[in-house]
Amino acid sequence: MILWSYARGRPLTSVSCHSLEGLHELHGPSSQALAFLSSNSTSERTSVLRGSYVCGLVQKRNDVEKAFCAVGLGVYGENVVEHQSHSHATEDKVGVLLLNLGGPDTLNDVQPFLFNLFADPDIIRLPRLFRFLQWPLAKLISVLRAPKSKEGYTSIGGGSPLRKITDEQADALKMALRVKNLTANVYVGMRYWYPFTEEAVQQIKRDRITRLVVLPLYPQFSISTTGSSIRVLQSIFREDAYLSRLPVSIIRSWYQREGYIMSMADLIQKELEKFANPKEVMIFFSAHGVPVSYVENAGDPYKDQMEECIYLIMQKLKEREIDNDHTLAYQSRVGPVEWLKPYTDKVLVELGQKGVKSLLAVPVSFVSEHIETLEEIDMEYKDLALESGIENWGRVPALNCTSSFITDLADAVIEALPSASTTALTTPSSVSEEDDHYDPVRYAIKMFFGSILAFVLLFSPRMLLAFRNHLF
Repeated sequence: MILWSYARGRPLTSVSCHSLEGLHELHGPSSQALAFLSSNSTSERTSVLRGSYVCGLVQKRNDVEKAFCAVGLGVYGENVVEHQSHSHATEDKVGVLLLNLGGPDTLNDVQPFLFNLFADPDIIRLPRLFRFLQWPLAKLISVLRAPKSKEGYTSIGGGSPLRKITDEQADALKMALRVKNLTANVYVGMRYWYPFTEEAVQQIKRDRITRLVVLPLYPQFSISTTGSSIRVLQSIFREDAYLSRLPVSIIRSWYQREGYIMSMADLIQKELEKFANPKEVMIFFSAHGVPVSYVENAGDPYKDQMEECIYLIMQKLKEREIDNDHTLAYQSRVGPVEWLKPYTDKVLVELGQKGVKSLLAVPVSFVSEHIETLEEIDMEYKDLALESGIENWGRVPALNCTSSFITDLADAVIEALPSASTTALTTPSSVSEEDDHYDPVRYAIKMFFGSILAFVLLFSPRMLLAFRNHLF
C-alpha cells in the first residue's frame, strides 16, 4: 500500500502503492499521531521533481532463502519484438536500474527497516513547521509497529521475499535483453533496505555505464513510489560530476503496455479456469491505496492510471470472450485520513451480503509477491471473504518472472534507450525548504513555534490515550 508519502538515504556511504512492502506497516495509535501532524500538509502541492531531505538509513544485510520465480525466458507470440541491431549498444555500456521498495530480510531487520521507511518525508508528509520531528517520529513509530509487523512477517516465513524476487527479475531481464541483441548490466536499487539505491548507483559508476535506463517496478505512477525513488536519484545525480553527465531515460509508468496487459489477462484467465463455474466468478481487483489528498491536492495520477489499467485488462479479456463482473477496490488504508475508495475490506463484506459466491482476487498494482499479497490478501482478506459468505476464493499470483512480462520489460528498455539525456535526473529542484536556512531569524521562529505546536499535539490527552492503549 502507499502511505503519507518515501526516506532519503545518505549515500552509502533509499521505494512502489506499486510493490510496497513497508507501507503495510503504519496502523494503530501511531497512525493517529501522524494524522494530526500530516493533515495540514496535504494542501501543499508536491512536485514530483522536487528534492527532499537527507536521512541516514539504518543498515543491515541478509539474504532471503526463498525463491518465488525461476529465471527463464520464453517467446510470447505476437508480443515479441524483433530488434536486429542496436548500434548504440556497440558504442555504449548500457545499464538498467530496477527500482523497488525493499523489505526486511529477517525479523531482526523489521524495526530498522520501518525506521528507514517512516524517516522519509514522502511517506510521512509533515507540515513545514514539524519537519524537524521526522526522525523522532520515525523512531517512535518503528518501535511501536515492530512487534505487530514481526507477526506478519513471521506468518510468511520470517522475512520479505521481495529482494529475492527482484534479483531474479533482474537476471531474467538481462537474459531477455541479450536475446534481443542488447548487452546490458541490470542493477537493483531498493528504497528502504538492501541493496539501497545509493549502492546500485555507486556500482553503476564503478562499471562506467555510459547510458542508463531507470525502470521502477511500479506499473502505475504515484508520487509516493516512483516519484519518491526518482527524487532520490535526482539528489544523487545532481551532486556527482560523472552522474550529472550520464544520459538517462526514465520509464515513469508502463501500466498501458501491451505485454503487461496481456500478461495480466493470461494469469486471470488461467485462474478463472480453476473454478467450477468460471463465468460466475467476480473478478476483484485490489490495488494499493493512497490518501485522497495525494490525488486532489498533490496531483497524483495514480487513481486515473489504475482505472485505465483495469479497463485495458478487462478489454483484453473481452477479446477472449471473458466478460465476468469485476470491481476495483483499494487496500491497506491506515489512520483516520480519507483514502481512495472503495476500500477492499468493505467491498468484500458487501459482495458477500449481495450473494456473490465465487471471487478471484487480482493484486493489480503488485508485480512481486510480498507481505501485502502473501499475508494481507492471502490471509486477512481471504478469511474476511469466507466469513462474509463468499464460498469459493481464488487469487491471481503476482507476475514475478512470467516470461511474457519480462519480455515486455525488455522491449520497454530498448524503446527507452534512444531518449536518454543528461537532463533527465538533473532538473533543478524548485525553491525548497532549504531557503529557511539562509534566513536564520525565520528559521528560528519556525523552530520555536513548531516546537510548541508539536508539544501540544503530541502530548494532548487524545494522543497520550492512544499511545497508552497501544503499549499496555
